[in-house]
Formats: sequence, structure tokens, C-alpha cells
Amino acid sequence: MSIIQSITSSFAPIHKEGYRFIAIFAAVTLLFFWLRFSPLGWVGVVLTMWCAYFFRDPARVTPLSEGLVISPADGRVSAIENVIPPPELDLPRETMTRISIFMNVFDVHVNRSPVPARVTKLTYVPGLFLNAELNKASEDNERQAITLETKNGMQMGVVQIAGLVARRIVRFVDEGDSLQVGQRFGLIRFGSRVDVYLPKGIAPLACLDQRTVAGETVLADLGFSGPGRNGRKA
Repeated sequence: MSIIQSITSSFAPIHKEGYRFIAIFAAVTLLFFWLRFSPLGWVGVVLTMWCAYFFRDPARVTPLSEGLVISPADGRVSAIENVIPPPELDLPRETMTRISIFMNVFDVHVNRSPVPARVTKLTYVPGLFLNAELNKASEDNERQAITLETKNGMQMGVVQIAGLVARRIVRFVDEGDSLQVGQRFGLIRFGSRVDVYLPKGIAPLACLDQRTVAGETVLADLGFSGPGRNGRKA
């Protein structure tokens, strides 16, 4: 393998949703240099490189054991709470465990299906752009709710929530679509959160403040009825 091939193979592919933004950043950067605003031009170079980095879409190796719930997002587990799911998910009005994953502007923002399931409901809710780590962001912020049903009839919810910087939630699926576990279902621009609502009685295997990798990190096991996990920073 040549040196050039070695270098390029270390970079993750860029999702097509990012091409337009990278082109805009690059065009503005060239304009700054053409106008001899060199300091701003170099700032533009850095921002263009960051934009390309933000829209990266790396391949992932997804565990395929039946019953596993896999993280839909890269980020940090910011909260694990027992709550009533939001009405837009159209789930039973009973307490479910919600795992919230906060994505900063340096995390991969392509979201993946946590389980193999059918999309039974999609609901877009316009709203505010509060800090996505706040609890009220689940109710007040712009969001895209996705209700999933497994082949065994279990229902769960995934909600993409816009944050302070995010201004657009992009979905790649429609109601009635069947998803494989780890399949890409959407993307959020540019900093946000994803909530996962586990079926009633399913304990989380993820821990608070744990770093997650979309399509790889196990959040729960639908066949496990024991207590959830505790974790500690080391």
C-alpha cells in the first residue's frame, strides 16, 4: 500500500448530507484569501476541515445477538431515568427507562437503529434549541420521534433532539420501513441528543457518563430481566 493510500484509508467516509456544507465553508474560505483577508482565510481552513470531520460516517461492526439494544448515537450517556414517554411516540402511558445520549460537535452525528424492527410511527415536533443536556429539552426542543416494533411485538422509542447549535434533523426512513440493527436512520446537525425508551421491564446495561459508539455499544438486552449495571470512572 502506498503512503497516500495509507493516509486516505485512515479517514472515515463523509456522508453525502455534508457535501453542501463543506462546499460552502470552502467557498467562503477561498473568498477570504482572494480578498487578502488571510487571518480569516486560515480560520476558514480550520472550519472547513472541522465541517468535513463533523460529517464523517465511519463503518461500524454491529453485534448481531438477538435481543441486544445497540446505541443509536456516538456520545456520552448523560441520563438514565424512569419516565413516561412523550405522547408523540404513541407508546403506552406507563413508566419506561429512558437512556439519553448527548452528542457534542466532535462526535459522529449519523444515527443508527438500536434493534431490528419496523418503523410504526414517525412524528416531527418543531420546538426550541435549548441545551440538549437539559431535561426539558425532551419536551421543548425540536425533535424527531421514531417508534419501533420488533418481530416479537416489543415497542420502543428513539427520539432525535436538536440542541443549541443543531438546526436540522434529517431522517432517512419512512413509516412502514423495516430496519436492520445498526442501519442508518438519520442525522442531526450540529450538536444534539438521542433518547432511547426501552420496553417496560428492560433494565439498562449502559452506565451514566459511559461513552457510546453508534452501532456498536450495547445499551440493553431485551432477553435480560436482571438489574441494571452500575459503573465508576477509573
